[in-house]
Amino acid sequence: MGSLWSVFVQGLSTIILLCCGVETTALERDYTRPGPGRIILTQHTDSSSFPQQVHVSAVGEYMRISWITDDQSMPSKVEYGKVPGKYDAVAEGESSRYLFYLYLSGKIHNVKIGPLEPDTVYYYRCSGVGDEFSFKTAPASLPVEFVIVGDLGQTEWTKSTLAHIGMSDYDMLLLPGDLSYADWHQPLWDSFGRMMQPYASTRPWMVTEGNHEIEALTFFGMKPFIAYNHRWPMPYEESGSDSNLYYSFNVASSVHVIMLGSYTDFESNSAQYKWLVADLAKVDRSVTPWLIVLFHAPWYNTNTAHQGEGESMRKAMEALLYKARVDVIFVGHVHAYERFTRIYNEAENSCGPVYITIGDGGNREGLALDFDANHKYANLSLFREASFGHGRLRVIDGKKAHWSWHRNDDSVATVRDEVWLESLSSSSACHDGTKLKDEL
Repeated sequence: MGSLWSVFVQGLSTIILLCCGVETTALERDYTRPGPGRIILTQHTDSSSFPQQVHVSAVGEYMRISWITDDQSMPSKVEYGKVPGKYDAVAEGESSRYLFYLYLSGKIHNVKIGPLEPDTVYYYRCSGVGDEFSFKTAPASLPVEFVIVGDLGQTEWTKSTLAHIGMSDYDMLLLPGDLSYADWHQPLWDSFGRMMQPYASTRPWMVTEGNHEIEALTFFGMKPFIAYNHRWPMPYEESGSDSNLYYSFNVASSVHVIMLGSYTDFESNSAQYKWLVADLAKVDRSVTPWLIVLFHAPWYNTNTAHQGEGESMRKAMEALLYKARVDVIFVGHVHAYERFTRIYNEAENSCGPVYITIGDGGNREGLALDFDANHKYANLSLFREASFGHGRLRVIDGKKAHWSWHRNDDSVATVRDEVWLESLSSSSACHDGTKLKDEL
């Protein structure tokens, strides 16, 4: 009862808890954890000229369309419009290929289209051939809904995750690292892109890198992140970043999302750190009340897997995010779900971010089953469960948002954890825009 009472008291000030609990419920005890799922290899069955691995990402008022063709002669162009089969606009872009030892990629096309109207469905065709696709742009104002899922992979459990995600509409998907689990075997990147296409071609997917994207054998002269940077370009230049490994963007005019890199330099003299300082200083919380951050390796974690792997980054950057009054931090890496209270400097702090681990998308390595009940952060952990699933963050207005975690091991997605969040920008005790800007 003591832990439930502390959760209740904490919720009165910053979070209204709808479902919580560290104790294992009878339902959870009766539930048998699934093992790792088999990898699903998705083949390309159309001609070499047909676009494949189509996915979209948001670039301000524009959308970047990315796809691959085996035929090197296919043009990097997108025809698009608001009516199916009627394209009243066309945009051209650029293409690239990369060599990974004996593997040579197909022709990777990237085209930005727009400016586009918010909350609008557009129909498009890539390279002038093949299927027609469609996507819906995010709304210009709140409410807006994000799907958040990490460590996705391409297994039977990934397929289950995607199916449950697709059952309910959303505006944008955020992924804090570990996409394909190709791990040097480049054809798995192609298979992953084909598996994601039905979902990633219809809503913008915004991603950051995990450890499985590194794919570097430096003693052979191979640079890290080659496949990731070619296949999943994000709007880093538009946010003033010099690297695809960290960037930021706004959604619905009220949410600022920051994607950080756990596997590139983050110390105070690094380019990423200096960029983060500048980016945070630009955020006016009276205009943009919500501040969300994603990266891969957790700073707070009571699972026995990957203990301490985010500690160096925490020591380097935690104070910046606290001073900026970041509302929520989402991470992956640990193949389980865990939600913490608001934290700063290893202690509960009503002005710190809520930390959520969401590394349970469906990876081939299986679940991280062991939580340490005696961990030094155990009293900060409000809910934890080793099951595959995904999360949804619905930002209602400038003050409140609803978070829910959906376990997808059941025949239907089951809401196992949910909570109402209050933006720190609405708290007079936590937010002084002028003071914080000066500190940053």
